[in-house]
Amino acid sequence: MVDSISDFQLAHGLSLPIEGAPVSRYRESRIKGENGELIVIERRGTRSIVPDKKDSAKKYIEAVELWTIRQRKFPSNAEGMKRTLALAQSLVKSLGTGMAAWAFLEGERRYWQTKNRAAQVQKARQDTLGLGWANHDHHTFRSGRPCFPMLIKILLAFGFKKRERYYAGAEAGWGAQIMEQPESRLIIFADVDLSPQEISVDFTTKALPELDRPGTVGLWCSLHGESILEAGMHHLEAKFDFDLLRNTLKTSGVNFMKPFSDFPHLRQAFSEGELWKVPEDRLKKLLESGRLSPEAYERIKQNGAVGSHLENLQRREGFKGFNQRGVSQIIKEVNPEAQAIRGTSGAAA
Repeated sequence: MVDSISDFQLAHGLSLPIEGAPVSRYRESRIKGENGELIVIERRGTRSIVPDKKDSAKKYIEAVELWTIRQRKFPSNAEGMKRTLALAQSLVKSLGTGMAAWAFLEGERRYWQTKNRAAQVQKARQDTLGLGWANHDHHTFRSGRPCFPMLIKILLAFGFKKRERYYAGAEAGWGAQIMEQPESRLIIFADVDLSPQEISVDFTTKALPELDRPGTVGLWCSLHGESILEAGMHHLEAKFDFDLLRNTLKTSGVNFMKPFSDFPHLRQAFSEGELWKVPEDRLKKLLESGRLSPEAYERIKQNGAVGSHLENLQRREGFKGFNQRGVSQIIKEVNPEAQAIRGTSGAAA
């Protein structure tokens, strides 16, 4: 699977027929060899294996453009979420849920990549092979407690379904609703702060009040904004040869944190976090409300706060799940306040 068959052929010096209309839901190209065929496929929001002859290029390209350059800063999060939901609904009306969801996450990856050097370096490497980001595993969005139900509404509009809820444990103070789009098989982690008393609450429909002292997710959103709005994704997790990626990117100055999963069937690690400048008015508000310590305030004011990551993932033995204990630990490790005080963006492995 690749993002673009024509890019793949260009990267490998090929000139072979491509079945399916350009920028359609499903296309394929067959490379014949002595021992069979390699089928290169390109998907946009469908599980079909029949080449799509319908011309959807103009609508899809327009949808990606509209989503990518949409307004992300608003006078209030409530207004921003409302406007974003309306745009999502308009894209679905034009393309249907599967293809609109694909356009949505293509636009989100583009925005995230502009703010993450690890992503820029690795995307350039994958483009030399004509792969694009076709190796993605899941996309992660963070949300403040009051906005979380609206984030879920936006994802539901794109046809995502609620899968399992995930609770990282009392020590992490964080949970997630895992969402999956059945037509496209896209997966999203939607993260939010949770207290131990709220694990049985349907936090996808009931807006939760702000905490006196925000956890990792809430503080990140207070510093940078909502993921679906100004901040962009917290991370993209993609599938790699774990050691090869870590060793190769190190030569380009991209380091990874200590693995938080290191099993034969599952290996995971974040790249060192990007440090983003935080607007002074946000920092002062957090300091004056007692939601950020004076020490962290000074460090973040001077150096910025940890923003986004690229996640290195290696799966084996058909394992599709996650390591709850490991995720709980890494959430604590990437708390913006704790990292500011330590003076790091993540401990390199």
